Amino acid sequence: MDRRLFLKGAAVAAPAAAATTLAAPAVAQDRVELNIVSTWPRDFPGLGTSAQRLARRIGEISNGEIVVNYFAAGEKVGAFDSFDTVANGDAQAYIGADYYWTGKHPGFAYFTSVPFGMIQAEWNAWLKFGGGQELWDELSGEFNLKKLTCGGTGTQAGGWFNKEIETADDLRGLKMRIPGLGGTVMSKLGASTVSLPGGQIYENLVSGAIEATEWVGPYNDYFMKFYEAAKYYYTSGMHEPGGGLAFGVNRQFWDGLSAHHQAILTAACMEENAAAPEEAVANNGAYLSKLVNEHGVELRSFNEEVWDAFGEASAEVFEETRAHSALAAKIDDSYQGALREFGGYLKIADIEFANQRNRVLGL
Repeated sequence: MDRRLFLKGAAVAAPAAAATTLAAPAVAQDRVELNIVSTWPRDFPGLGTSAQRLARRIGEISNGEIVVNYFAAGEKVGAFDSFDTVANGDAQAYIGADYYWTGKHPGFAYFTSVPFGMIQAEWNAWLKFGGGQELWDELSGEFNLKKLTCGGTGTQAGGWFNKEIETADDLRGLKMRIPGLGGTVMSKLGASTVSLPGGQIYENLVSGAIEATEWVGPYNDYFMKFYEAAKYYYTSGMHEPGGGLAFGVNRQFWDGLSAHHQAILTAACMEENAAAPEEAVANNGAYLSKLVNEHGVELRSFNEEVWDAFGEASAEVFEETRAHSALAAKIDDSYQGALREFGGYLKIADIEFANQRNRVLGL
């Protein structure tokens, strides 16, 4: 396969066995208690408020039959402890980004976003109609979990940097917060990468512990105040073309629910899966203007030399991911096949239209 065209595989860590301690859901007078832990801080604009909205809607749609107790990051467990907490049965569900768990299995990256991967609409199509959900179920089942998609961010910005990135060599030695396979790509190009939960990024950027970070896009990033510590804001990045979010449920809890209650959780997740990226689309333009006009942020775009370096490194990352296990290769085969099919049509439909529309309207 042409390495510049696309990419195959990234290694992370070996799978871990998940303990299973949770019994069937506690039911009292047709009520089910659902404790949700999150990877986002409370009232965190965008991601945090999306998770809270989902938790609220589950109670509303169920007409109180499902009693939801929502715990933001740090209120019950730390952000990166949510996976194990739910797998072990100490809570019933988590809301987060599954690429945080690539240390358990690199296949989880595909169920958030991967470098040079699918945009939001393509990813949703793969999950719902291209076999992605079945693979997510297979992978998550190894860790005693059931997963539903519950949100997204759309195509994310390239990130915040305290210096301009003009060549791939400018990434060498750079200390950057970037999780998932995108972080592995940056590491191959010489960056020193870390995966920090959202609530810890600002303090590390201000202190100099990191020199660059990606987060989401202008709407979410504005409230993080990264502009106080990093001057350059790069537009579209390779790392998250369409970030999908996960509602992870303890498998015993899920299996013990009635079909009606399973349908309620699914419906609430599907509703938020649409609302979250739509909210980003509605707000990104306005908040980008605020960043530039009110805070003097300087916009930059990665040049083709840097994009090509990203592509070369990504090819190695995908090859390594495939080598991790038969399941990782199976997920990658399905994902890459769907990407090429969906992307080929997008090129002659959505992308061609958008380019011509923007040209005619002067956008």
